[in-house]
Amino acid sequence: MPAAIVCPIILTASDRHRLQKAAYGHKTGHRARMRAHIVLHTAQGRSNARIATETRLHVDTVRTRRNRFAGGGLPALADRRRSGRPARFNPVQVA
Repeated sequence: MPAAIVCPIILTASDRHRLQKAAYGHKTGHRARMRAHIVLHTAQGRSNARIATETRLHVDTVRTRRNRFAGGGLPALADRRRSGRPARFNPVQVA
């Protein structure tokens, strides 16, 4: 079976700064922090398997986040809308 072609990621200085701020910020959520780490490791030329080992994530997660960033940039790292029943509680009630 042939190996999948991996798309290289080249970061601009402003993107790198924003990702480092998200990856090492104390107020950043866990999911956003892991996504930033994935992109930063990808920009260094690391493989999906190595990134998965270092971040303790599944290889499929790394592959998905890498491809989404390559296709849409920083906005693509955010959660997508999910289908299903609307929430019963609004954000104020949850807080």
